[in-house]
Amino acid sequence: MKLGVLCSGGDSPGMNAAIRGAVLRGVEVHGFEMIGFVDGWRGFHDDEWVPLNRAAVRGISPLGGVFLGTSRVQPFVGKRGDEADMQVIRDRVAQHGLDGFLLIGGNGTQTVAHLLSEAGIPAIGLPKTIDNDLGGTDYTFGFDTAVSIAAEAIDRLRTTGESHRRCMVLEVMGRDAGWIALHAGMAGGAQVILVPEFQESIEQICEWVLSVRDRGRSSLVIVAEGFRLEGGGHVTKEGLDVMGRPRLGGIADVLAPLIEARTGIETRSTVLGHLQRGGSPTAFDRVLATRTGMAAADAAHAGRWGTMAGLHGNRIEMVPLADAVGRLKTVPEDRYEEVRLNFG
Repeated sequence: MKLGVLCSGGDSPGMNAAIRGAVLRGVEVHGFEMIGFVDGWRGFHDDEWVPLNRAAVRGISPLGGVFLGTSRVQPFVGKRGDEADMQVIRDRVAQHGLDGFLLIGGNGTQTVAHLLSEAGIPAIGLPKTIDNDLGGTDYTFGFDTAVSIAAEAIDRLRTTGESHRRCMVLEVMGRDAGWIALHAGMAGGAQVILVPEFQESIEQICEWVLSVRDRGRSSLVIVAEGFRLEGGGHVTKEGLDVMGRPRLGGIADVLAPLIEARTGIETRSTVLGHLQRGGSPTAFDRVLATRTGMAAADAAHAGRWGTMAGLHGNRIEMVPLADAVGRLKTVPEDRYEEVRLNFG
C-alpha cells in the first residue's frame, strides 16, 4: 500500500510527531510506502514530495512547526469540489500510485477528507488545531501547547501588572471558539475571560475590573480575538483572509482604552498572536499526536477509510468524518457560566 501524507491549514505544534507516528507504524509495521507532499495541496498539484521513512522522521517529535510545510492552498482547482475537481484529484492520485491519503488538519481539512471519501478517494483524517474546535475528538493536538504558552504569558503579565497597579488585557487566538482563552484564563487565574460564544457589556467588564482593584489587586483580562462587545461586531484588520473572511485582531487594543477611561485604572494591551503556534510542543501534544498518527496508519491497514482518529477519554478511536465536520465545537454555556461566577 502506498499512502500520501499531506498537511493543510495553519501549523500546529505536534504535527511532526503525528507524521512520525504514522510513518513508523505504517512503514515499519505494515510495510507501507509513504510520501509526504510539500506545503500541502500545493505540493500535491505541483508534484513536489519527499519519501517518508524512518530516517526522514528521525528526531522530529520535539520540533515545532511541520517539516513538510503546510499552506492554505485549496485542493480543488475550481474551488467547488464538484465531479470535475474530483477527477483532477483522481488523476493525480493515479499518477502518484496512491492507495489513499492521511490528511492532517483542522475543520477545513477534515471536511475535504470527507468530500474525498464520499467521492471514492480513500482518506483518513488526523485532527490538529490549536483552537480545539473540531468535533469528533475531545482534544486536538496543538491545543495544549497553545494554552501553555498563553498561560505563561498570563503569569508574566501578572507580575508587571501588579508592579504598576495596572490592568493587563491579553488577546489570544480563537475566531469562533474560545477554548484557548477559557483554559489559559483558568490556568493563569485571570479575573475576566472573554470568549466569542458569549457577549459581555463594557460596563460589566469594568465592574469586574473595579472589584479586583477594590480588593487591592490588579486585573488580568484574557480575551479571544473573536470576542464581541454586547451590541457590537468583530474587531478586524484590513483585508480578508484566504477564506474570504475579514481578518480578526485588535480587540485587546479596543478594550484597554475603554477600560482605562471608565475605571481610571491604567490599562495596557498585549496581543499574543502567532507565538501560540510556535516552539516545541508540550509532552501531552507529542504523545497525543504520535498516538493519532499510529491509529491512522492502523486504520489505513484495516481499510477504515472515511474516518478520523479522535481522542475519547484516554483512547484513540476512529470516528466517521461526517460526525467530525458537521459543526464547530464551541464553548458550551455551562462551561462558561461555571468560570464566570468567579470573575472579578
